[in-house]
Amino acid sequence: MTNTRLLLGGLAIALLASACGPKADEGKAEEAPVSEHSSAGLPAGDVAAGEKFANTKQAGTGQACIECHGKEGAAPIDPSYPVLAGQYADYIASALEMYRDGRRQNPLMAAQAKNLKDQDIANLAAYMASRPQKVYDLSEHDGSK
Repeated sequence: MTNTRLLLGGLAIALLASACGPKADEGKAEEAPVSEHSSAGLPAGDVAAGEKFANTKQAGTGQACIECHGKEGAAPIDPSYPVLAGQYADYIASALEMYRDGRRQNPLMAAQAKNLKDQDIANLAAYMASRPQKVYDLSEHDGSK
């Protein structure tokens, strides 16, 4: 019982101390830290603009997203290319930012993402996330059929 009282007393002191400290809006405004592996801070994505972009050949490579990832990002031309349809928008945006910034390596994707603006990334991520997700039953691959 004594340990519980000490713990609660310590917690109360910590809460009071934090409540009495300087407020974030006093003086210089503090910015919330943004993870370097997050799409936090990107503008809102536009699905229609993302669809148009995904189907447009880009100057850097002369290719559109769908040429490798397939119609609506659901049918990659190579099994090693990811299916983007139905993927989380945050994941797609983060991956594109990392390709653009050189933190994720792939020669083709680096060239595709090199000149992407934040709005392009947000739009592509919104579009791909809006596509129907392709879920496959792996039983056909386990040798049982």
